[in-house]
Amino acid sequence: MLLLIAGAALQAQFLGSRERDARRASPQMKQANELIHRQEPINVSPRLLAKLTSDNSHVRVSISKQRAYLMMGDEVVIDSPISSGKRARPTPQGSFHVLEKDKDHRSNIYGDFKDAYGRTVRAGVSSRIDAAPSGTHFVGAPMTWFMRVTEEGVGMHVGILPGYPASHGCIRMPSAAAEMFYNHVKVGTPVVVGD
Repeated sequence: MLLLIAGAALQAQFLGSRERDARRASPQMKQANELIHRQEPINVSPRLLAKLTSDNSHVRVSISKQRAYLMMGDEVVIDSPISSGKRARPTPQGSFHVLEKDKDHRSNIYGDFKDAYGRTVRAGVSSRIDAAPSGTHFVGAPMTWFMRVTEEGVGMHVGILPGYPASHGCIRMPSAAAEMFYNHVKVGTPVVVGD
């Protein structure tokens, strides 16, 4: 019996030292919130904002910096974080114009399947790929303060900003920035998207 207890103690000591060695050899896995890049907040120049109109504004978007700038001439009036298109669905780069403005826009491609009572049956679907379960209908995802920049539907709108490119091609913005951009651009405002 004494031999059995001593053997168990030695085994526990051996296993304990192996676990300590393993912890030292491999660093602890980072938590998800440690992997997300923290973006600088919205920066607004009140002096310039007072002079900005939809006639003298233009937009620049930097994919590499994950920032959008509402400009007046060469001066930055509003500097906002964004989340552009992910690698599989990148945001197109080039010179565009605001083609449409819709404060309460909804996607006609991405959204949820809902039942007759408005309950979500299946979330995060694509109307082009996914088949609606029986008794459901498609409800597009909200894209508040939407400013369309391509005929294919890419635009700027309110969305989640995880700190890296994560959209299906659109330029997601924080709500406050999207509203300010929306209120200071018009259909025809130039938009340049670059690296």
